Amino acid sequence: MLKVDLRRAGLIAVCVLLLGAPASARAFETCPAQPVAQAFRQWGDPSWYTLVPDGGMETRAGAWRLSGAAAFVSGNEPFFVRSPGDLWSLRLPAGAAAGSALTCIQLGHPTLRFFVRNAGAETARLQVSVEFVDLAGVRRSLPVAAVTGKSAWAPTPILPIVLNVASPLNAQQVAFRFAPAGGDWQIDDVYLDPYGKG
Repeated sequence: MLKVDLRRAGLIAVCVLLLGAPASARAFETCPAQPVAQAFRQWGDPSWYTLVPDGGMETRAGAWRLSGAAAFVSGNEPFFVRSPGDLWSLRLPAGAAAGSALTCIQLGHPTLRFFVRNAGAETARLQVSVEFVDLAGVRRSLPVAAVTGKSAWAPTPILPIVLNVASPLNAQQVAFRFAPAGGDWQIDDVYLDPYGKG
């Protein structure tokens, strides 16, 4: 079973609140409409999700920033939740990292979920963080979760994105970073829940 370390979520939420300005000082902005699907319905999750840019790993150019030995590899997650024609996933061995393209979030984007497998040690973790520019113009990165995984593909738990409490009215452009702490990982079909409710 996959697990996630969310012990610091409360502290992170408090820190993020300290970075923001009063909501009344900012104009109301929203994210553009995005296509949604019940990607995790067969795992008892009825929420409607939208794919991050090239979250299915099929374009393999322009959307992801790769470092270390990170690489797109043949072999999709076996559930084919995005499309039965999908062929690719993203491999992240130890020392590698990958950052998604910018995507729009706001108060209605509270969770992240994707598919993962780990061919390495079961004690390894995949660190997931959100990168953004705060209201003072400073680039920041905050942890979202530390995910565990086994050799068989499985969906992650629902991962809250606590950054959203910093800007209850304004849309924000953020990226997600995936970096192994040990292990040999693959990820695929990275989704956001744009509504926060099923």
